[in-house]
Amino acid sequence: MPAIDERLPRQGRRVRRTLSSLILGACASAEDPTTTTIRVGWQLSWATQGQIAQTLQRTNALALNGLRGEFKGFSYGAPLNEAALAGEVDVLFTADQPAAALLARDDRWTIICRLMHSRVALYVPRNSPIRVVADLRGRTIAMPFGAASQRETLKALRAAGLDPSRDTRIVHMDISEQAGLIEAGGAESWGAVDAMAGFDPTAANFEQRGLARMLHVSEVTSVVILSTEYAARHPGAAKDFLKAFIAAYHYYATHEDEAGAWFLSASRLRFDPAVLDAAAAVEANVRAVTLRDIDVRLTPRDVARLQEAADFNADNGMARRRIAMRDFIDVKTLEAAVRELATDPTRVATAIPARRAPQ
Repeated sequence: MPAIDERLPRQGRRVRRTLSSLILGACASAEDPTTTTIRVGWQLSWATQGQIAQTLQRTNALALNGLRGEFKGFSYGAPLNEAALAGEVDVLFTADQPAAALLARDDRWTIICRLMHSRVALYVPRNSPIRVVADLRGRTIAMPFGAASQRETLKALRAAGLDPSRDTRIVHMDISEQAGLIEAGGAESWGAVDAMAGFDPTAANFEQRGLARMLHVSEVTSVVILSTEYAARHPGAAKDFLKAFIAAYHYYATHEDEAGAWFLSASRLRFDPAVLDAAAAVEANVRAVTLRDIDVRLTPRDVARLQEAADFNADNGMARRRIAMRDFIDVKTLEAAVRELATDPTRVATAIPARRAPQ
């Protein structure tokens, strides 16, 4: 199996990246010599992460820490990796599997904190005769290759006694493409596709609307990855970004409805806001009250999940080398950021007036 980022022809990858990119300015003036620009790659259809990305753009969290943000949106992790490899972003919001894929290809990146916990799922039309994972024998399953939902689905198939390569037909389908097929087929049938694997909020949305039924749900760890070259060019910027990230997380946690509306508007997703609540339920930080409540450290369980993702990529020919994810985790920068925030825990982010916010 070829490496994840080589699945699409070069020209097709370039077109997809161009079409999916959404460049939004943040709050500080580009002419201010005291500010440092940081280019953030985020994922347009991925909840919780999306609210954080929008909050960074629509509050003064970055400006409070001497930064100006440029934001690029992508459909999922694989095209985001392409942008990273092309030098188009400085920091990535990404899940464990695409993170491992990037680090296996290019060691000029480091994990600086945990982004969130989130759900990935395997689902079928609500009225499908498929009741359990074992019923997928001989069936076609669509999923975004390179996403964490791919790994978790293959694990679920094997746990049910199926050999994914022999007993099922696995095809690539972008999460945005899934939405169109589900809307067209509804609760009865999705045409030639019997089941799909994906992530919230798409999965939660169709579950809530009664169009999809979950066969298997997993929780995965996602991370924030920073370019080491960027960090070397801008000493202190990594720490400042983490301070802004934590401030934005706190704003989101204490303004969930507002941040959710920002995300839905930017992503052009027509979801009930309750879907975002369901997607965020597995992330403890959304229940934070004070700035000090935000905890983005990686636990031993998180690190184990990251390693599982790296091993999956290596075992399935989806990475050029086997890596130890712990070697790519920087804890010192986060510790420094938390120490500085502790000296002034009341320095919280505030929203940018609507006339200055991204449109």
